[in-house]
Amino acid sequence: MTYKALYLSPMIPSFNLSETSGFFKDILNFSPVIENEAYIICQKDNLTIHILPAGQDIGQMEFYLEVDNVDDLWYSIKDKLSGLKFKEPFHQGYGMREIHICIPHTNTLLFIGQRLP
Repeated sequence: MTYKALYLSPMIPSFNLSETSGFFKDILNFSPVIENEAYIICQKDNLTIHILPAGQDIGQMEFYLEVDNVDDLWYSIKDKLSGLKFKEPFHQGYGMREIHICIPHTNTLLFIGQRLP
């Protein structure tokens, strides 16, 4: 069977759906597509993130958001990260410049990166 994969959407378990979706909306400018007390989908450009209620024991999740200008994004969000664990932009040995942010009320680490020239 041949098909074209359009995109892959992470599904993030959260202990506080509204706070987690607020992170994506207020800091990263995602827009809600579906938003209720049991399930939230946020979208930016052609990317979606699904946020659902977490069970008692969730494992660490990580996902990667590649952008065209990580430093411009950093300067636009750095003042909104108060109270969150994060790592400012830095170079990785595998050719990426990255920001790391722990997503609120989840056990999820967001990598935001840009390819180095």
